Amino acid sequence: MREPGRSAIGTWSGGRFLRFGEAIEEDRLAALLRPGGGIDTVLTADAYGQGEADRVLGGALDGVPRESFSLVGAVGHDFYEGERDGPKGFPRFTDPHLRGPDEYAAYLRMATERSLERIGASSFDLLLLHNPDRSGYTSEVVWDGMAALREAGLTGRIGVAPGPANGFTLDLISCLERFGDRIDWAMIILNPLEPWPGELCLDAAARHEVKVLTRVVDYGGLFWGDLRPGMELAKGDHRAFRPEGWIEAGLEKLERLLPIAKANKLTPIQLACQWNLAHPAVQCVAPTLIQELGEEVCPIEAKRVELARLPEQRLGEEEREAIRAIGDNTGCMALKGASPQHEGEERPDRWPLTDDLAAVGSRWGIDPKRDLVAS
Repeated sequence: MREPGRSAIGTWSGGRFLRFGEAIEEDRLAALLRPGGGIDTVLTADAYGQGEADRVLGGALDGVPRESFSLVGAVGHDFYEGERDGPKGFPRFTDPHLRGPDEYAAYLRMATERSLERIGASSFDLLLLHNPDRSGYTSEVVWDGMAALREAGLTGRIGVAPGPANGFTLDLISCLERFGDRIDWAMIILNPLEPWPGELCLDAAARHEVKVLTRVVDYGGLFWGDLRPGMELAKGDHRAFRPEGWIEAGLEKLERLLPIAKANKLTPIQLACQWNLAHPAVQCVAPTLIQELGEEVCPIEAKRVELARLPEQRLGEEEREAIRAIGDNTGCMALKGASPQHEGEERPDRWPLTDDLAAVGSRWGIDPKRDLVAS
């Protein structure tokens, strides 16, 4: 089976299944996702469009030799039996209202087989546990079930994809400590303007020989170069959660990064990708390809070409740290997962900090009250 490559495209691109920019036509998205031209890794999640993203990807892969690309899937949100909770999406399969631990493995196998059937493939090269809740990070039964999928030949590798928002830092590190001997990959949010908190997980990933795939490399599309101050975003755009003025503030920082990009003959998105890949644990970058609104914007197809032309690595440690200093976002937001700032009942994406997780932080030089709070 084929390992994911340096750059990848996910079915969340193109605005059809996650609202980033304009929703492009299905045929156009399929052409975007079709492996080749310098990009050989494609990602999907079964919950996107309740299976529709799988189907579109299957059409994109039709006729492409299976050995020529790496197929990455993700399962974890139960849209088969669960009910959608508005913008929060479908519940995790580990929700106790849906099933108990004795049914976790059966669900994972069912979801994986159905995703593969929609795609028209016999196996994934990598299968990720998608946006797990606390049970997903801590349950040995869950990771026994994931490992069983690999043993059954339904996937070559398994991994974990925290989300959908930023955080889950100590939860991920603890998961790697406990189950790192089974986990091959982890997917996190990371880019030069959002080094925090994703960077805090990288040493643990490297030590446990877990390879890292990074998303949101484009910082909400800003590194593609066609966002402008005051620019209108599409109605319901997923980037509406970002604070007011984020485009303007980001462009000011980008202006300071451009001389580094120019010195290395890199476009802004290529600089962002290479900054991520300059971290030893990071092996793959998957920026979001966005068709912005308006007439004087870059076509999404040109963005694919730009990503496909990502040069060999040109950034060293000194430049990596200089870029990180410009983009430092420490304390800029409330994080999800275990948090010292959590109040009230446990939620599917946020829960109280436990003594065990505080001890995990201590082992890795992370003080939750200093390093994991919005300041």
